[in-house]
Amino acid sequence: MREAERLAALAHGAAYARFLVNGTTAGLHALFMAETGPGRSVILPRNVHRSVIGGLVLSGARPRFVAPEFLEEAGVSTVPTPAALREALEQEPGAVAVLLTAPTYYGWLPDVLEAAEVARRAGVPLWVDEAHGSLLGFHPRLPPGALASGADAAVRSLHKGGGSLVQASLLLTGPGGPEADRVDAALELLQSSSPSPLLLASLDAARAWLASGARPRLERLVEEAERLRQDLNRIPGVQCWGAEVVGQAGIAAYDPTRIVFSVAGLGLTGLQAAAWLRKEHRLQVEMADLVQVVVVLSAADGRTSVGRILDAVRRLAGEARQPSEPMRLPPPPLPPAVLTPREAFLAPARSVSAAEAEGEVAAEMVAPYPPGIPVLVPGERITRESLEHLRRLRRAGARIQGTADPTGATVRVVDGSAGSPGRRRRREGG
Repeated sequence: MREAERLAALAHGAAYARFLVNGTTAGLHALFMAETGPGRSVILPRNVHRSVIGGLVLSGARPRFVAPEFLEEAGVSTVPTPAALREALEQEPGAVAVLLTAPTYYGWLPDVLEAAEVARRAGVPLWVDEAHGSLLGFHPRLPPGALASGADAAVRSLHKGGGSLVQASLLLTGPGGPEADRVDAALELLQSSSPSPLLLASLDAARAWLASGARPRLERLVEEAERLRQDLNRIPGVQCWGAEVVGQAGIAAYDPTRIVFSVAGLGLTGLQAAAWLRKEHRLQVEMADLVQVVVVLSAADGRTSVGRILDAVRRLAGEARQPSEPMRLPPPPLPPAVLTPREAFLAPARSVSAAEAEGEVAAEMVAPYPPGIPVLVPGERITRESLEHLRRLRRAGARIQGTADPTGATVRVVDGSAGSPGRRRRREGG
């Protein structure tokens, strides 16, 4: 397998690569276990995927969350700016790493090049959750990959567009990345000791295709995506995001193969539109939120599949509706951290009704899914604003994951001395 990994590293411009059979989740967890430890702080945006929170729980690291920018018109939290990362590093001189999501589920990227320079000047590595960027760097009309932009490590879900089987991902490192021995030791703990040969072979096949035969198909993919974007923008009430997002809300680049369109002008939420497309046209979109629908085109998609999407959205727009004000929910303010995620996860816990959870310390993640970004993180104080945010999302039809109670009616909170007022004051600096 090491020869296949060497070829993968060569194809991606990495110092070394590791095949992952438990998805990008395992690679992110391995970075945390290899490079952090109990109480050591990591700078990261508050809208990270729930798998990153798992890395904090496993390693005991302490998050120093940075608020991402907010694209008001889309109602979406985007990415943190390099200036926000610089400020966080100045306020947290003991930080051991910076982590970014690039691209986001919407295909939007922060300024990775500048973020890498900010991290370098602070003497810490930059890691990138590149789960949704399996094609980046393999065509000139796509943004460069994280390593090419100066990141020290990145984890890619090759199964998300790159051609491998589901669960098959790549951990890639640059010259300043973690020592291979440390990563290997972490992966020994995190992954199966009997990895599937099918998953491993699919990673090697995807690597071979990306390195040698992908460009013509990627050219067609980008052209079809751009044509679809233009055609969707001709439908009254539909707005398909493209290059105009660059320069807004911290966004420095976007993935043109990811089709993100607002249905607010149709008097619908994205969740309602996605449900209609699934029921009426048997089209399963990648995800939807309160405003947008997200469609991911693959290299296997051509004129026929693009035509199906366009026809379905045209029919959707033709349905008569009462106009309504779109629900754009800005994220709640960053809550105070009382315990680290690991401390809260391992502490004695009890279930309380969501209505009674205000002021308690979360013992579990609560994440609307997709995109799987937690509103409640273990160790944080549960605020009125966070509970109201979750209530409005549930009422709009969002699914909630990560909780012991899938209905969201109850929440697991820290019980006993771990969440006592005295310890809370010490953690909060009171």
